[in-house]
Amino acid sequence: MSNAVYLIFGATGDLARRKLFPAFYALYRERKLGDRFAVIGLARRPRTNEQFRDDLYESIQEFARYNVTKDEQWSSFAEHFEYMSLDINNVDGFRQLSELTGTLDAKFEIGGNRLYYLALAPELFGSVSHNLQAGGLLEAGGWHRLVIEKPFGYDLPSAEKLNAEIRQVFEEKDVYRIDHYLGKEMVQNINVVRFANAFFEPLWNNKYISNIQITLSETVGVEDRGGYYDRSGALRDMGQNHMLQMLAVMAMEPPSRMHPEDIRDEKVKVFRSLRGFQSPAEVRANTVRGQYISGTTKGKPVPGYREEESVNPESTTETYFAARVFVDNFRWAGVPFYIRTGKRLPVKTTEVVIEFKNVPNNVYLSRKHKLEPNLLVFRVNPMEGIYFKMNAKQPGSEGAIVPVAMDFCQSCQVGLNTPEAYERLLYDAARGDSTYFTRWDEVALAWKYVDKIASAWGERTEDLHLYGAGTWGPERGSQLLAEDGFRWWPVNGQDEGEVAWEFTQVHK
Repeated sequence: MSNAVYLIFGATGDLARRKLFPAFYALYRERKLGDRFAVIGLARRPRTNEQFRDDLYESIQEFARYNVTKDEQWSSFAEHFEYMSLDINNVDGFRQLSELTGTLDAKFEIGGNRLYYLALAPELFGSVSHNLQAGGLLEAGGWHRLVIEKPFGYDLPSAEKLNAEIRQVFEEKDVYRIDHYLGKEMVQNINVVRFANAFFEPLWNNKYISNIQITLSETVGVEDRGGYYDRSGALRDMGQNHMLQMLAVMAMEPPSRMHPEDIRDEKVKVFRSLRGFQSPAEVRANTVRGQYISGTTKGKPVPGYREEESVNPESTTETYFAARVFVDNFRWAGVPFYIRTGKRLPVKTTEVVIEFKNVPNNVYLSRKHKLEPNLLVFRVNPMEGIYFKMNAKQPGSEGAIVPVAMDFCQSCQVGLNTPEAYERLLYDAARGDSTYFTRWDEVALAWKYVDKIASAWGERTEDLHLYGAGTWGPERGSQLLAEDGFRWWPVNGQDEGEVAWEFTQVHK
């Protein structure tokens, strides 16, 4: 990992506490972060270095993959962290920050490299970028990279304005837009499975695949994000970034080289091939928006969305989004990609299901048996693994055929401590590897697609479907697949009565 001073804007916020500080500690423990680094925490509230390091310790103790104790190793790690109270609208404060950065750079022999991590509201990205320049922070030798969180804008015009402000200061090659789903182990494993196995890639097309289903479900409601979420909704919060990014990973062509720009070029081709909506009626025919009402989750009653704190009691914001998406190119013509995401659903999971076409009817075994389709499932979260379902003879029977599962459970392997997404992404940004960050043209094309949906939804509210908390969303979400002769597959990966063949171990 490159030597650098990491400037964390929003250092007292939830993201820094839950994800960033534990990521730094894991990288340090794994020796991916040497001794030539410094981290400056920045926020408005006053804090001493000692208080900041105490907060750091508590964060790591609660959320890190590795156990931590206040010993010599901890002291060596913590001395690299300093805090500075900063008003991001005060240029003089940035000049003081530049002095502190230079001092730490000299102390740890870093060499001028800077990584600016903006864990802030997107509307602040532009002003912080300009003040970094005005405060002299971009004058040091070495590289300067800007890492920014989603959401990148609210729609295409706001994203374009935001991008224009940032690009006045930073070049595109130095802007790293995080979509943390791209840092997840099994999302990165999808293309390895595709391109490194001769028996998958030849089948990865419309001749052999009938549909692909991407599910990103949450059991929680809006928690303390009611104000933000009521302006955003599931479409913008999850659909524009996570869902479409995962779709692009599934649908992209093999890159000509394993170079970040070649890989991102292939994703852009997918976004350009998305079948657009020509009318509001077409949007309504191919998308579903829902909102949860009161219900029961894990045996406990929970309020409806409109009863949540900071939510408009008459809100029409969607908490559930599903769509039938088509990628109009030679590989995928005619294959529907079904995507769904929602809050207050029964299970927290992220899964991708590839359903293969069935064998022809009225030939050999299919004449007398109702054969289930073959499924390939990538389990992304919370359990990580790959699952494959095929048909086989039931042991001891007179020719009965049952679906059996071959299950690689990565999370079940003893001693495996899978890195968090933010560890990978911080590590990649520091090394200048932009493979799993989103490029501007990806962001723009995704907004262009999503804005058509949002515009059609804004014309009328009667197509907002209500669903009880703890259910799998509105019935219309199932009808979307039934219209094409399909159904949502269970997200636990196994149907009732299925026999599981585990490659790795017997689950205990």
